[in-house]
Amino acid sequence: MTIHDSLGLPLGGATAASLDAYERAVGGFQRFGGDPLASADAAIAAAPGFVMAHVLKGYLYALSTEPRAAKVARDIHAAAKVFSVTPRETAHVEALGELASGNWNRAGAILRAISKEHPLDTLALQAGHQVDYFTGNTASLRDRIAAALPAWDKSMPGYHSTLGMHAFGLEENGDYAAAEAAGRQAVALEPRNGWAQHAVAHVMEMQSRQKEGIQWMRANPDAWSRDNFLQVHNWWHLSIFHYDLSEVDAVLALYDGPIYGSRSKLALNMVDASAILWRLFLGCVDVGDRWGPLAQNWLPFATAGNYAFNDVHAMMAFIGAGKWDAARSLLDAQEEALRGNDDNAGFTRIGHPFAKGLYAFGRGDYAQAVRLLESISAIASRFGGSHVQRDVINLTLIEAAIRSGDREKARALTAGRLMSHPDSPLSRLFSARAQALSIRE
Repeated sequence: MTIHDSLGLPLGGATAASLDAYERAVGGFQRFGGDPLASADAAIAAAPGFVMAHVLKGYLYALSTEPRAAKVARDIHAAAKVFSVTPRETAHVEALGELASGNWNRAGAILRAISKEHPLDTLALQAGHQVDYFTGNTASLRDRIAAALPAWDKSMPGYHSTLGMHAFGLEENGDYAAAEAAGRQAVALEPRNGWAQHAVAHVMEMQSRQKEGIQWMRANPDAWSRDNFLQVHNWWHLSIFHYDLSEVDAVLALYDGPIYGSRSKLALNMVDASAILWRLFLGCVDVGDRWGPLAQNWLPFATAGNYAFNDVHAMMAFIGAGKWDAARSLLDAQEEALRGNDDNAGFTRIGHPFAKGLYAFGRGDYAQAVRLLESISAIASRFGGSHVQRDVINLTLIEAAIRSGDREKARALTAGRLMSHPDSPLSRLFSARAQALSIRE
């Protein structure tokens, strides 16, 4: 007898005993909570030929961006190839193989085709949405989910997840009102949905609604932070609101607590730690010895060259800690990555000048930093992340222009930021500094 999931899709190789564990794994993946990897393993243990349990496990590894995880994902793909049954499942196995081999865009296209034919395939939507995020495919973040959404309704399990992804896609494409409405609805349906929580935070950050953002994040942190592997990123969002308001003590308290108190060695968590410390570094805030442990944990990534978005955040830590040998090794690894034939070579075409610009900034060569960062600022979405995360390029570029004494460049850049973030105290501060520079000289 063929086993079907809760939305009616057949699951080759599944048994009744394995289904509950698999659906726990999918549910955990959808809300970024629980332990989906352990649940996937339980499903595989109960039914070794359960192809979609293997695929889910492979996606969890491949989407982590950890250097060693790609090898695990490739091994899982090899095992899953033996069991693929239906055309839909065969396509999933193919997508996993492409993802594990670093072909992110091919994987995204295969998953998009699955979703087009099977809009209720939650795993295709979830994995595809994450691929869009990691590749910076802004239009697809919205359109992939929007195309499937008419097939869904709130009576269906996992609807909150589809709605939360839709919210984030809308936000990244500037439809802030619709994004906030969808995100709030998703959180109301499932308060533990960290992705939907973060989609609303993105809206508030983009609209410079810092005080509302703080209220939104602090209203029910137990829901989105307890047993949730997106919790560090969401605490980071809270710290960004405080940073915009120049509330440094609050930022450092969050860093020392939920952001990096545990000194995680996971790339996704270290990215957030680097990103907030670098923002403080730009403002000449003394962060004490915080850079050292973070840079130490980034060291294994210095020569990895597997994901450019991670590279630039490792570079921030190396500069902050004064680890110049590691910084130069990272640049060398990026040079090697540029010679590759996977999608990271394309990401690195943005990430390499970004990392070199950070290096120049750290060395006090602000004019060179301006040249390098300006060359990528308009196309930075091509190497992944979100608008809020990539804003660090513009922040560094503006600070470099001011420090270089380039009056016209500083005034132009700060005017642009004031236009895009008119209600941001940080924008006004930058503008005042640029104006003072022009008067002084």
